[in-house]
Amino acid sequence: MSVLTPAAEVERPASTPATGSARRSPRSVLAIALFLTPAVGLVALLMIVPFLDTAYRSFFADNGFTRTFVGFDNYVTLFTSAGFGQTLVNTLMWVAGTLALPVLIGLLIAVGTHDLRWGAVARFSLVLPYALSGAATAVVWMFVLRDDGALNSALAALGLSGLEQGWLLEWPLNTLVMIVASTWQGTGVAVILFLIGLQAIPPSTIEAAKLDGATGVRLFWNITLPQLRPITVVVVGISVVNSLKTFDIVWLLSKGGPGTASETLALTMYRETFTLARYGAGAAVAVVLTVVVVAVSWLYLRRQLKSD
Repeated sequence: MSVLTPAAEVERPASTPATGSARRSPRSVLAIALFLTPAVGLVALLMIVPFLDTAYRSFFADNGFTRTFVGFDNYVTLFTSAGFGQTLVNTLMWVAGTLALPVLIGLLIAVGTHDLRWGAVARFSLVLPYALSGAATAVVWMFVLRDDGALNSALAALGLSGLEQGWLLEWPLNTLVMIVASTWQGTGVAVILFLIGLQAIPPSTIEAAKLDGATGVRLFWNITLPQLRPITVVVVGISVVNSLKTFDIVWLLSKGGPGTASETLALTMYRETFTLARYGAGAAVAVVLTVVVVAVSWLYLRRQLKSD
């Protein structure tokens, strides 16, 4: 049996296979660039170029027939308008509601039904609304929430007529019930993603924790929840972005009313562009909304990645 002497160890080449593979040849770099070029080009064509065009249009007063350069006037008008503060409040309410309801409920459903015998059946009934579009969800909830709808009829049948409301007629009640409707439709994706995270937890980790006496809430809080952190980052990120661009449910249920009391930024963009035909002002709202979505996503992901 040969023994490796210290001298032999000294004479060993300094470059190891790991460091050698980290240094790519110009040919391999070119090959990687060629593979990435179609994807990067597609992203640029479908996302970056339209955004730059929208940003350019936001500097004009454009009614579809004439266009006049106005600089930052569209942005000044947006930020100083009487309804802009209300729009921001509504958008923040959607963000808070989306984090407090679909994410939390989805987590509890996934954890609570993960090991149940009939858990798959229970999850299917809860995940099924996720297959519906936002428009279909709005139609269902319009049947429930209108003045002569299912909810008020049920309250009257139970002798609770005093609790009947015009659910979609007053702010902030209409925004809150629309968040509930969105929760009914959007919880399914959180359940699916959390189930994926639960299946990725090593069974040995759970078994070891149970042997140490961790059960129930203690097991969930100290073992399961930390293991779900990577998938929680994804779920929260998706929920925040979706809440910032909420449009279809609000438009179909309340059209942003009464007046513009329940408008979000996405609805303001639609109203300025397609209802009032102020395309430059609508482009300004679109730019602001895009910047907000990108900034929030970047700050959130940066903080999460830094904490890792």
